[in-house]
Amino acid sequence: MFLRLFKYLWPERYLPETPQADPFDEHPAPRTVGRVGIMLVNLGTPDEATAPAIRRYLREFLSDPRVIEIPKYLWWPILNLFVLTGRPKRLVPRYAGIWMDGGSPLLVYSQSQTDGVRTHLAQAGLDVEVELAMRYGNPSIPDTMTKLRARGCEHILIVPMYPQYAASTTATVVDAVTGHVARLRDQPELRFIKRFHDDPGYIGAMAGKIQAFWDANGRPQKLVMSFHGLPRASIEMGDPYYRDCMQSAHQLARALSLTADQYEVTFQSRFGAARWLEPYTEPTLKMLAGQGVTDIDVVCPGFLADCLETLEEVSEECRDAFLEAGGKQFRYITALNDDPAWAGALTTVVRRHLQGWPG
Repeated sequence: MFLRLFKYLWPERYLPETPQADPFDEHPAPRTVGRVGIMLVNLGTPDEATAPAIRRYLREFLSDPRVIEIPKYLWWPILNLFVLTGRPKRLVPRYAGIWMDGGSPLLVYSQSQTDGVRTHLAQAGLDVEVELAMRYGNPSIPDTMTKLRARGCEHILIVPMYPQYAASTTATVVDAVTGHVARLRDQPELRFIKRFHDDPGYIGAMAGKIQAFWDANGRPQKLVMSFHGLPRASIEMGDPYYRDCMQSAHQLARALSLTADQYEVTFQSRFGAARWLEPYTEPTLKMLAGQGVTDIDVVCPGFLADCLETLEEVSEECRDAFLEAGGKQFRYITALNDDPAWAGALTTVVRRHLQGWPG
């Protein structure tokens, strides 16, 4: 408030140091159309596999009202007195177990996909800027937006890295981007990709990854497609996520020529006591083992890059549960990660949404 008052009383003290064009020039230079920027946005990750870094990440992530949809006055004491005091330390060995030289797998593979899109667009002769951001953590959305604006980007395409739309993922990216832009005086033109759950390139890349694995290792008795879960209440309030997931699963099964009895669709990562989307992944695996299914493969189509939920929860915890219940062989098929086919397919999705923009 006081800073604004000073700006009005002594405006010369707050003029930009770099000489600016006279805004009242009667014959200004022609305005340039501006460059095009593309910002790929994934969920986020701690900066390090340490308790302080994990705590910072969890605080930002779990403070988002779209992620935790209960009143703040109820959630805030639980988050600060219980979740953030013990959970970060418990997660250290889990993150350390999957950490890569360049950081977490989510960051490393998301950057690889960003680099792939940038390369494909450059090879197509498109003069655009392509950068990665994380909804929670670093590189942050505000920092990446500032970088793109500094490079002259007047048109920015936002690409949430979630094939299936959910308010707790895609919508919160929109919230963060528009919240940042709302504070700008000279705003860029924005576009958002809402979903690509049934895009032929996405389905083809997923099917190709699975088929290549089967060509090398043989088919299992059953393929389990495990999506990240959501509270059922979210779907009942109008979230289209469940429908998106089922459409992705059915199209993927069709691309792999699977019959209805050759695959299962489940939901993982349940949090809290509320009822979430069912069937749950781990109980389903135990049930299958009890029914005599000894050989399964699990894939997570909703994750474009591997992370703690796939490499630790599914690949390790779910594997142990299946084997302890009587299963004989459990194989996790990795996410698309640095798959060249996916980089090309994602570039096609991006180019479709760039139509009409300069360059």
